[in-house]
This record gives sequence, C-alpha cells and structure tokens, in this order.
Amino acid sequence: MKGFKDSPNTMVITLKEILAGTKPILYVSHDEEEGMWQFLDGTVGLDADNARIVSLAEILEIDDSLSLLCDLPLGWKAERDNKDALWNSRENV
Repeated sequence: MKGFKDSPNTMVITLKEILAGTKPILYVSHDEEEGMWQFLDGTVGLDADNARIVSLAEILEIDDSLSLLCDLPLGWKAERDNKDALWNSRENV
C-alpha cells in the first residue's frame, strides 16, 4: 500500500473538513507513544466536533503525495505550505 508498513485498516486521525474536500492535508504527524498517524490541515486544532477516525487506506486516497511520508519515523512530523508544495519533515519536539 504505497510504501506504508502499517495495515491499510490502521486507524488514523483527520478532520471532517479534509474528508469533505474543503481543506488540504498540510500537516502529518506519527506519534511516538502510540504510533498513531494524524493527517491535519495545520491550522485547525482537533476537537470532538471536527476530529474523525478513518483508515489509512481511506486517507491515502485523498492525497497521493502522502505516500512520500511512508517512512516518517515515530515522533516526527511533516509540513508543507500548500497542497502542491514539497513536504518538510523533522522531529516533533
């Protein structure tokens, strides 16, 4: 599945606006403690109203460039300025 070692059914966190196609994915984190992936827009904070849990396979269908982040280490994040920009990754401190 596009380079990811995680199962396609792995649960990931995203935003309802991303699922609706009204916001792009501009921020990705791979949490160090639980290994959970977050695919966010980089501007909106997560809360009960806008957070959604979907499968990794579903989020990868939204944006092909996410496959470039398949080897993002635990505890790291990747950001970009817009949906056409290159990803910049670094340790999430």
